[in-house]
Amino acid sequence: MGRTQLEKQKTHEKIVETASRRLREAGLDGIGVADLMKEAGLTVGGFYKHFASRDDLVAEAIHSAFDSWGRKLETEGINPAEMTAADIAERYVSTYHRDNPGEGCPFAALTSDISRSGEKARAIATDGLRRNFAGLASRAAGADEGERRRKAIMAFAMMAGGVGLARISSDEALSAEILETIRDFVAAIDK
Repeated sequence: MGRTQLEKQKTHEKIVETASRRLREAGLDGIGVADLMKEAGLTVGGFYKHFASRDDLVAEAIHSAFDSWGRKLETEGINPAEMTAADIAERYVSTYHRDNPGEGCPFAALTSDISRSGEKARAIATDGLRRNFAGLASRAAGADEGERRRKAIMAFAMMAGGVGLARISSDEALSAEILETIRDFVAAIDK
């Protein structure tokens, strides 16, 4: 790959990374292309050298957000495949995740936004749901695959919803109670 292509790829990745974080912080309608490009240290004119439309950027940013958790764990020397449901709940349903939506799961930050977004973003989110459900189901106890999958769907919905509810609460004690309750419940699917 030539230097110019490599520079273009790095710029593209910078835009996607910035968009991924900012969209989780502000929502899909919370930041415009001009502000995003400025934050990435680029001009608005360069946007269309990288993306055909804002929807294309949103789709890539959401895809990047879904992969960010696994990348973060790996940089910390943690193999996500070796984590138990309790380990996942401990990290996901945490005050850190609650307080840092730009670094967290797009489901906890953007569920309603993604449901109203374009087909590309929704398809990427659907794939993310499938992966998350399968990953949790592989860790869940149960008599059969159907029971393990039901537990996984309930656990993931509780985790994403629980982090969202904890973010909403202006009462720190209630927020902490929500997180602790969900963490304890999800940890129990291992048993």
